[in-house]
Amino acid sequence: MSRPFKATDNLSANRLLATLPAADLDLLKPWISVLAMPRSKVLFEPGDQVETTYFPCHTTLVSLLIVLEEGREIEAATIGREGAVGGIISSGQKPAFGRAQVQIAGAAYSIPTERLEEAKQRSPRIGDIFSRYSDLLLAQIMQSVACNALHSLEQRCSRWLLATHDRAGADIIHLTQESLSEMLGVQRTSVTAVARQLSEKGIINYRRGKIQIVNRRALEATSCECYRAVEAHFKAVLPEQA
Repeated sequence: MSRPFKATDNLSANRLLATLPAADLDLLKPWISVLAMPRSKVLFEPGDQVETTYFPCHTTLVSLLIVLEEGREIEAATIGREGAVGGIISSGQKPAFGRAQVQIAGAAYSIPTERLEEAKQRSPRIGDIFSRYSDLLLAQIMQSVACNALHSLEQRCSRWLLATHDRAGADIIHLTQESLSEMLGVQRTSVTAVARQLSEKGIINYRRGKIQIVNRRALEATSCECYRAVEAHFKAVLPEQA
């Protein structure tokens, strides 16, 4: 379900768009639509041409997934209101390498990737913002590779919950353990055990489909340094007023 963008819509619901001056936003507004993004919606599959770029708003969360031949998948990056999914830096042919799938439902702005490319050509500022964001996305993926290889499941799970908590804007994250296990590439029983440990420590509460962050500071202490490294890089490369 979609509707045309209205002048009364608040583009600050997406941080990447919010960094753009009004003159640059005016290049995008005629082509922007507002979409409802239900959970599990697939935005594109591996090999698809990325014809639309999405800007998640508010609590919406999208995962970039690497899909193996056997059908298993693992998350490479998480994208929320701080970023975009789709035509970040490419031009011409834009085949997707992985799957983009909505993990937490909400709204998103969308724009035809072709129109976004045209705006980049007309505005060096838009091109610069997306180049910066591509660096941030690469940093997140690189850090995830290191994290998955070197850190414990409890640390990885804590990192994921922290990043999601930042984007959710609330202490309750609407996510099942099954979804979390898929994102981390592990068995659900393993995630259940970690969730129980975090709950016993008073860090989270878990009810079916909902994870409540009770002690954020303790969750940060449980996480590895990967969360802090990515956040620090984000603030350096794309500050609030870039």
